[in-house]
Amino acid sequence: MRSKLQSSRSAALLSVIFVFTLLVAAVSVAAQESTPGSPEPNNNPPASNIGTDIGTTYQGPAPSGFQKELVGPVKLLRAATVDLDAMTMTLPLYHGQMADGTLVWYILTDTTDAANAAALGLNHSAKLAYADVPGAVRSATLEQDLTLTFKAGTVDFSPERIIKPGLVDAPFPPASAQPGSVGDSDYSPLVRIENAGGQIYNAPIIAFGVDAETLSTFCTGTPDYGMVHDRVTSICPDSATVTLKVVAGFSFARPVIYVSFEASDPVAATLEESTFAPALANVHVGSDDGAFSAVERLFSFANGPTGADNPQRQGLNSVLDGSGTGPLNVFGGVPTIALDYSPLWDMNLSEWTQESVDKSYRSRMIDEFQILAMAEGGFLTGPKGAAFGSSGIIINCPIIMRLL
Repeated sequence: MRSKLQSSRSAALLSVIFVFTLLVAAVSVAAQESTPGSPEPNNNPPASNIGTDIGTTYQGPAPSGFQKELVGPVKLLRAATVDLDAMTMTLPLYHGQMADGTLVWYILTDTTDAANAAALGLNHSAKLAYADVPGAVRSATLEQDLTLTFKAGTVDFSPERIIKPGLVDAPFPPASAQPGSVGDSDYSPLVRIENAGGQIYNAPIIAFGVDAETLSTFCTGTPDYGMVHDRVTSICPDSATVTLKVVAGFSFARPVIYVSFEASDPVAATLEESTFAPALANVHVGSDDGAFSAVERLFSFANGPTGADNPQRQGLNSVLDGSGTGPLNVFGGVPTIALDYSPLWDMNLSEWTQESVDKSYRSRMIDEFQILAMAEGGFLTGPKGAAFGSSGIIINCPIIMRLL
């Protein structure tokens, strides 16, 4: 009897090992088949017919096609053309000038004007009106040729972006970080057009002081990052377009894509491949959805799970050690999910406690309230055990698309 029992247990064990081997092989093949620049397999929503006996052609259209608030892909920044295979978006490229005639190349992503947001395919953000505090918003004048003349605010794109990981077992914080572009003390991506209603636009500068002929040499790619924003993959004044790399994240358990353009902190700007814009620090943080707050919360993790093949991968350690291309940040409200969207994100940088790591509580977070519950339970804190909450850093990250 014991011999039969042992034989049965051995057979069961062999079955488990066989199934596990198949799973490992499947994960390995999927990892090998993923192409550089494509959305990471564990971020991009799978086909909805998985586990059914019908093909994708028999699946009905996404509910969001009927009502954008429902499940399914929704392009929020409608002015953009999105390429999910390449993880890029293309936007209209605008040019203006400083008062002395220096050329300014910029894009538009958000505005406080709901009607113009709808007309131009931009994101509407009513909360940006509260960013109009001293030093946080630049002024511009609309000229007869429909260009903008900016009163102040310049960006130097000549620095080389440099980032070096920290300790082997804790790459974040980095040993050194130098952003690839730096704004002066007057530069903010937020612009108020004084003679056209006084509305505020999110208008990040993409290139500064470069003529159209020079930029035209980058129409087919390989831009000189000493002249343009680090997220640019191609820029073409002839077609008035610019293509930029996008990043994956989550908002209330739904995958989203976005682009980082500026940050109020040099380390954050370097990590995000964006411009260091110290003037953004003039905007108040820490109040989130309170009255007159211009920001919404973004949640990032210093020591989340790592490993390129780990479906739980997330956080800054995983970016600096090469596990993934983005930190998989979690955002608060975005259009069609909430009413409090702002492209100005108040970075809540957190750290899993040693107890959480030891008890295997550490995992990928994809929802704000999931994160807040972990913080309330003491499993997530601020860096080095500090109180959970605002880091004091603002990142300008317009939302491009909701993937579910």
